[in-house]
Amino acid sequence: HIREKYPNRIPVIVEKAERSDISEIDKKKSVTLHHLTVGQFVYFVRKIIKLTAEKAIIIFVKNILPPTVANAAAIYNENKHEDSFLYMTYSSENTFGSL
Repeated sequence: HIREKYPNRIPVIVEKAERSDISEIDKKKSVTLHHLTVGQFVYFVRKIIKLTAEKAIIIFVKNILPPTVANAAAIYNENKHEDSFLYMTYSSENTFGSL
């Protein structure tokens, strides 16, 4: 069980939205810090997929756009899946609404 292995981390699975035209993330399954905000998480995803500055990305949890100041622990507690992972989807801004 991943929560036992990493008790101070949030287990996440990050996937690209189906119709999004930005790069696929290599490592979909990961763990993140409890206090990391959605805004900070977006920054890390941008770095990982090497997104240019002029392209925007949006992170969704259960097809809802979480507040950028919300921390991972709060989002996890409200939205974790029964398999103990928090599922997040990212998309380019121009595909917003076409998930």
